[in-house]
Amino acid sequence: MDKHAYKTRIKGIRAAIARAGADCLIAAKPVNVTYLTGFTGKDSWAIVLPRAVVLVTDSRYTEQAVSQCPFCKIVERTAAMGSTVAELLRKQRGIKTAAVKKTISLANFQSLKKNLSCRLKVAEDIVESARRKKDPVEVASVRAAAKIAARAFERVLRQVKPGLTENILAGIVDFEIRKAGGANSFETIVAFGPNASRPHHQPTSRKLRKNDTVLIDFGVRLDGYCCDLTRCFSVGTPRGLYGKVYAVVKQAQAAAIRMVKAGVEISQVDTAAREIIKKADLPVYGHGTGHGLGLEVHELPAVSGKAKGKLQAGDVITIEPGVYIPGRLGVRIEDDCLVTKNGCVVLTANCPKD
Repeated sequence: MDKHAYKTRIKGIRAAIARAGADCLIAAKPVNVTYLTGFTGKDSWAIVLPRAVVLVTDSRYTEQAVSQCPFCKIVERTAAMGSTVAELLRKQRGIKTAAVKKTISLANFQSLKKNLSCRLKVAEDIVESARRKKDPVEVASVRAAAKIAARAFERVLRQVKPGLTENILAGIVDFEIRKAGGANSFETIVAFGPNASRPHHQPTSRKLRKNDTVLIDFGVRLDGYCCDLTRCFSVGTPRGLYGKVYAVVKQAQAAAIRMVKAGVEISQVDTAAREIIKKADLPVYGHGTGHGLGLEVHELPAVSGKAKGKLQAGDVITIEPGVYIPGRLGVRIEDDCLVTKNGCVVLTANCPKD
């Protein structure tokens, strides 16, 4: 990330800290640390001060931190995290209140409370809210991850044949992602035939048969950012019901994507997909139509019928309607979309689904 983009990001975070009534922010959640510093290692915290951003890490990660965090001050701790952060803040002038997320562990919260000389204040979603709107650097990372996913998927299709097990095909997917230069953003789902009726099916030793169907839900992480796709297809000639269901799910997804635009009520996107499936007299899926995507596979905003608020330019969301008929089949088609003022850009469009 260039220095200007980083400064803009931290400026927004400092404004949110001030609105929360705090003087600094202590971030312990790894993805938030990545967002604030660029660091992708573990066991490290980020402290956003009025005039600096500090990464507190240990000797295992110091070299990595120096390389990844050119705009931060690196503090290598030798004591417990709580006491190190407390000592650091004691040396800062004007720090009366430090903000933390409520999801911080009880042990860490108690350690901070014991050691800090300033007040601790629980302030939710300071970083998560900022992370929702993706800047051009973040969008480029998701797009690059999607390109790797498409390349890996193309190679996977060449290797699909009867006799493979779900476990083996999942392993092939993971291997091709690695070969293409990425890492998995979550555990790959591979489901053959009726197993696909379970949205979060775990791959088994079930073998692929002639004229069978396949669902692959997979994602790539690159530079910390994730893409998330689901593709379904048949091996040989699909049976009549499968073809009908696939066509309806594809129509439902297209209807939802057409709705995606800054200012649109999120719940309307969800409704657009469900109405197509209802009209086809097929069972409507129980999960949401999509979710935010970025440093985490699931982040703001949630795309569901219960969602409040509107889409915003800079949101990156999935659109993934499905139809599941227990004991028979499951079809889900998932793509990643960048919300713009005039509509959306499908970041995963180069991964075939026909």
